[in-house]
Amino acid sequence: MAINPDIIEAIAPVGITAVIASMGAWVITTWLKVKNGYPLENSWGKPLYPNGGGEAMERIRLLSQENAQLRAELGSLKDRMAVLERIATDQPSRLAAEIDSLATKQLN
Repeated sequence: MAINPDIIEAIAPVGITAVIASMGAWVITTWLKVKNGYPLENSWGKPLYPNGGGEAMERIRLLSQENAQLRAELGSLKDRMAVLERIATDQPSRLAAEIDSLATKQLN
């Protein structure tokens, strides 16, 4: 059973077009992933993370430290805000009594 050359000539342009289109789609997809920061994948679907070098790791470390410092500062500011809200909403006589008790503790 031989394949008719006319059929091959009719199917070849469609096959070549499909291969070129799929390769172009792969290139565009890879470019969009790199452009938008998505990890590339290997043939098994596992993400490949490009090696950013020591500079990228140092930057991540510095940003992590800064993030921890900002979180600590935010926590202390929340505590101070809670105290200020309590002072603003408490009754004046209760606030005066607390201030007097603190003053007597410091004297003793």
